[in-house]
Amino acid sequence: MVLTGTPPNVTVMDEQPETPHGELPVEHRGAGPHRGRRRRALRDGHAKMRLRLDAHPRLRLLYKIGVGVLGALIVVVGLILVPLPGPGWLIVFVGVAVLGTEFPAAHRITQWVRRLARRARLRWRAWRVARSVRRSSSVDPSAAPSR
Repeated sequence: MVLTGTPPNVTVMDEQPETPHGELPVEHRGAGPHRGRRRRALRDGHAKMRLRLDAHPRLRLLYKIGVGVLGALIVVVGLILVPLPGPGWLIVFVGVAVLGTEFPAAHRITQWVRRLARRARLRWRAWRVARSVRRSSSVDPSAAPSR
């Protein structure tokens, strides 16, 4: 639909259809002009909060202490859970990631762990591909029993 007063090469998309409850239908979720609006709003809100914190040094210090205590608590809980069945190391790394939001050393550790996990995932995928190739090449179709 072309609106009057707009240049001829500019078109305006019609609004997306909504369900009776005001939600987008399943086929339209995550697509169109509304995509990323919530993420953008969170990012903008976070940026405003950081500006407010930077304007007040005492509040910034209190925030940094709070993040440090929370991150350390998560790391300690994760370390307690390491010998038990469950996601102990995962909780430890989440705690380090929380600490990494305020402390550069913890951020470097988080980046190192992410690189290590990515390399491990790529090696695992390569191993699976190589194994499937080995299995498919070792099976002789004429040696298979016929029914």
